[in-house]
Amino acid sequence: MRCPYCAHEDSQVKDSRPTEDSTAIRRRRQCDGCGARFTTFERVQLREVGVIKSDGTRQSFDRRKLEQSLSLACRKRGIEQERLDQLISGIQRQLETSGESEVPAARIGELAMEGLRALDSVAYIRFASVYRDFAEARDFEEFAGNVRDAGRGD
Repeated sequence: MRCPYCAHEDSQVKDSRPTEDSTAIRRRRQCDGCGARFTTFERVQLREVGVIKSDGTRQSFDRRKLEQSLSLACRKRGIEQERLDQLISGIQRQLETSGESEVPAARIGELAMEGLRALDSVAYIRFASVYRDFAEARDFEEFAGNVRDAGRGD
């Protein structure tokens, strides 16, 4: 593993353990070159999933993009990183086990919205406002009203 500090090619694993949700292995490493310590995470990838964007272009699924989008929606909401990681891992697992080699980006967005809805209503509305591209404040108010009304029905 390349050191993020000095780019030396070799490092030693000092400690390995599964993450709390057992979807990854956390490894503490020490660089053989500069002696710096750093952490890596190793995840199982069942299959390569392609994403079909709304404009028809295709690209590989990138967990980091999903993580950035969800983190932005959850910003300052007090949601533990572990819960967010579980949501992201769950979405990725659903995509990899779906049997499809390519999925529309809209499907990923819907899975993210489902997960956020269960996690935090404000983060859900934030994500939806970008994902659904609200054009006016009225669109935002209507969507938030639907979320509020759905919450009363539970």
